[in-house]
Amino acid sequence: MVFDIEMIKSVYAGFPNRIAAARKVVGKPLTLTEKILYAHLSEGEASRGYERGVSYVDFKPDRVAMQDATAQMALLQFMQAGRAQVAVPSTVHCDHLIQAEVGADTDLEKAKDKNREVYDFLSSVSNKYGLGFWKPGAGIIHQVVLENYAFPGGMMIGTDSHTPNAGGLGMVAIGVGGADACDVMAGLPWELKFPKLIGVKLTGKLSGWTAAKDVILKVAGILTVKGGTGSIVEYFGEGAQSLSATGKGTICNMGAEIGATTSIFGYDEKSEAYLRGTGRAEVADLANGIKEHLTGDAEVYAHPERYFDQVIEINLSELEPHINGPFTPDLAWPISKFAAAVKENGWPQKLEVGLIGSCTNSSYEDISRAASLAQQAVDKKLKAKSEYTITPGSEQVRYTVDRDGFLGIFENMGGVVLANACGPCIGQWARHGAEKQERNSIITSFNRNFAKRADGNPNTHSFVASPEVVTALAIAGDLTFNPMRDVLVNEEGKEVKLDEPAGLELPSKGFAVEDAGYQAPAEDGSGVEVIVDPKSERLQLLEPFQPWEGTDLAGLKLLIKAKGKCTTDHISMAGPWLRYRGHLDNISNNLLIGAVNYFNEETNKVKNQLTGEYGEVPAVQRQYKLHNIGSVVVGDENYGEGSSREHAAMEPRFLGVRAILVKSFARIHETNLKKQGMLALTFDNPADYNLVQEDDSIDIVGLQSFAPGRQLTVVLNHRDGSKDEIKVNHTYNEGQINWFKAGSALNLVKENAI
Repeated sequence: MVFDIEMIKSVYAGFPNRIAAARKVVGKPLTLTEKILYAHLSEGEASRGYERGVSYVDFKPDRVAMQDATAQMALLQFMQAGRAQVAVPSTVHCDHLIQAEVGADTDLEKAKDKNREVYDFLSSVSNKYGLGFWKPGAGIIHQVVLENYAFPGGMMIGTDSHTPNAGGLGMVAIGVGGADACDVMAGLPWELKFPKLIGVKLTGKLSGWTAAKDVILKVAGILTVKGGTGSIVEYFGEGAQSLSATGKGTICNMGAEIGATTSIFGYDEKSEAYLRGTGRAEVADLANGIKEHLTGDAEVYAHPERYFDQVIEINLSELEPHINGPFTPDLAWPISKFAAAVKENGWPQKLEVGLIGSCTNSSYEDISRAASLAQQAVDKKLKAKSEYTITPGSEQVRYTVDRDGFLGIFENMGGVVLANACGPCIGQWARHGAEKQERNSIITSFNRNFAKRADGNPNTHSFVASPEVVTALAIAGDLTFNPMRDVLVNEEGKEVKLDEPAGLELPSKGFAVEDAGYQAPAEDGSGVEVIVDPKSERLQLLEPFQPWEGTDLAGLKLLIKAKGKCTTDHISMAGPWLRYRGHLDNISNNLLIGAVNYFNEETNKVKNQLTGEYGEVPAVQRQYKLHNIGSVVVGDENYGEGSSREHAAMEPRFLGVRAILVKSFARIHETNLKKQGMLALTFDNPADYNLVQEDDSIDIVGLQSFAPGRQLTVVLNHRDGSKDEIKVNHTYNEGQINWFKAGSALNLVKENAI
């Protein structure tokens, strides 16, 4: 048993009283989201109501989970916090640094050798400070958390944007940056703007080719990549109760693609079955004891329009399979309209690769349903015309589906089983031929399909669908194939049609595993030494950022005016750069190299105002830093969408960028910037974005009276001697302003620890 049953007992013991107190304060029926949030208010929070989307609130999460790429920087920060052990149950999961190339065994051994220094650091620092450590090969963080740690009514933060996966088991699970995780591990409250609430009422029941993945693909099409920003999405209704716990996890996982703070389902029979099926009967028994508190009040679901800020209704019985993309996860196509879209838009019709698995779709149910189609291909004498890969989500899932014969079925169809890791989903894919940058199409059951994300090729058209649809299209080798109506010609020249997929939510013989890959921490870590080689190119101890100098900022240079979509992949690429996630200086060499420069429509090519020449973004910024000159980055809408990676905030801070000025921010990135002592500002008039010129020298005025709700002034000093003064907004509260003044949130943590 790796989960902390005593912690769960403690949470549940106080749950009813906290809900009763919240009900008195709010004076109306409560959603499930509100129940959990109120039950996790930090000590010292007043018993009062909170204005959604406005009030900042301190919470006390039950646990922290970190993946290896982000855990390096989070734990390097925690080492400065002055604590002997983490204050809440915490875990590290080695899933991001394993590159997919040949197959599971070879790739895993190569990763262990290549990343030994990082794995040894994470293992030792976990051992010293009391964190559970999941070794490379154990699985993807979100699947491992769902199988072992998620529990109804709990609150967790995780250093990965798809942490909301645990919402499938009724947990408020939120993706954050490493500085947030550091605060919670240090015993400090965790701050969040009280979210707005979006209710999604599900009626009917899935059947045939439609899967849980199609629910979130549909929702993404409705809300777009920014429609859920600042909100928690709560699913309810008879349709919700008909979905498996892992299907619910899939929906919550990909809620990150609509910008949602998190997503959640209530506790029900499917949740109980999954808890018992994964060896947590004791948790299920405890949850049953407070079952009425682990779902929203009946009045809320009877009249959702009164209690949610927005309500969406989807009839699962009428829902079509969807395919989303390319290049963005919210371009949603019902499968009946997808073939026409492929032809009308001139997307490459030939499908090169189909990839299933990842943290989003690697459950037993997903794999068993996909395997039913693979078996049909073998039985009906069909050869898969596309490459086909399978990424199990955990060693427990891999071992079980192998025992039950599914991996053998995939191999018979020509599939390649990859390691239990993120792999191609995050760009850890040594795809042969990608360097040619040819136009091509792939389809995945992953969650994110930004340009260049999977293989580094900007011309790879990546589409997202359910594992069932991915498998069917891989068999056909054609994006325009609709398995619900089209036929295929087999090796004997006969026309055959694929039958509907079939599978099981849970293995009939139960889950099994020989070595799940878990390392418990030392009982006493005081004698454990954590060594970081000062000559290492992958790990670097941190130096505190300098505090604010107490004046307005003048003479800042424009580093880049980013045009259009600028995700965390554009700001701090993953892929080969993952090796430097523990070395701030080295990884800063990828700062904004993927962002499109407004003035020349090129990437990684900006004007150096000191020389008048054009250079790479990090090199130009290092020149400014060398001359003690600060700079400003200007961006478009939803700046920083995507991953939770705090490197996208730490890199500009480290290299001397002082402010990010954009039309709007993605939630996690805005918080990450604040944590690192940066100024995260938005145009009061979005049209003022057009006033920024390439040679601008920029002043930020009003910092000596920096206060919540008070605008600042930005002066754009143009090269011709003219200037524009514009008003800019911010969302800083008093505590966050203190982060800025101290130089970072961590600087305040250290001050409080002394």
